[in-house]
Amino acid sequence: MAVNYQIRYATHPRDFVSYDTPRIREEFLVDNFLLEDQINLVYSMYDRYIVGGAVPVSKSLPLETIDPIKADFFLHRRELGIINVGGPGKVKVGEDVFKVQPKEALYVGMGDRLVTFESIDAKKPAYFYFNSAPAHRSCPDKLVTLNDARKLEMGSLETSNARTINQLIINGVVETCQLQMGMTLLKPGSVWNTMPPHVHSRRMEAYFYFEVPENQAVCHFMGQPQETRPIWMKNHEAVLSPSWSIHAAAGTSNYGFIWGMAGENLDYADMDMAKISDIK
Repeated sequence: MAVNYQIRYATHPRDFVSYDTPRIREEFLVDNFLLEDQINLVYSMYDRYIVGGAVPVSKSLPLETIDPIKADFFLHRRELGIINVGGPGKVKVGEDVFKVQPKEALYVGMGDRLVTFESIDAKKPAYFYFNSAPAHRSCPDKLVTLNDARKLEMGSLETSNARTINQLIINGVVETCQLQMGMTLLKPGSVWNTMPPHVHSRRMEAYFYFEVPENQAVCHFMGQPQETRPIWMKNHEAVLSPSWSIHAAAGTSNYGFIWGMAGENLDYADMDMAKISDIK
């Protein structure tokens, strides 16, 4: 089977402010990509970052190479981060097999090996969300559980942003070239994430929203701090966030999201904060 993919090009912030709603969604929203028995991805020109998903139900799904990579293997010059947001699953990397339980992560280093996704129970299929970035050397594969994650308790119920940040694929937990990923879970009664917002000009980012209840939504805010734009999102949708853009959101319910990023450094705290009172 072939891997389905789209290519997204980079946008100048001066052009972004003239985009209407359909154009913003066309350029930055990644939707309808977690489909049964398919692998779908977006190849972004922001740091050559890839956002994708695999939902194996009736068969295993190989992560075959795509034309923009110009290589025989998907991971020939790339690293891969996978987080399971569905039922129990397995990921085969070459001859090695990793069982990836719900909300666990798997880091796969650069190398000419085939990656294959599989569900353990077809009635409760795994939903593998993955990010990939270019790599310059091979780092060891590693399974990361929630117990392995570095946890940060952020925000408060008084400001509607009490949340737990689970740093899964991050410097100090997993050795990587540039890829970092984690999972933030909002507590009941909280709806705001990444508030106060920030930008990091040395890295781009992608957000993936999950556990958004049926008939509920998340309003993601992006753009430069002095001129922002909203994009309404549903469950199992992702959004590309350029290095010049904030990335914050508020939901009509609490929810979870996965953040992934790549760029010039591995310093998670390298952020340029924006005051809430200055956001426009």
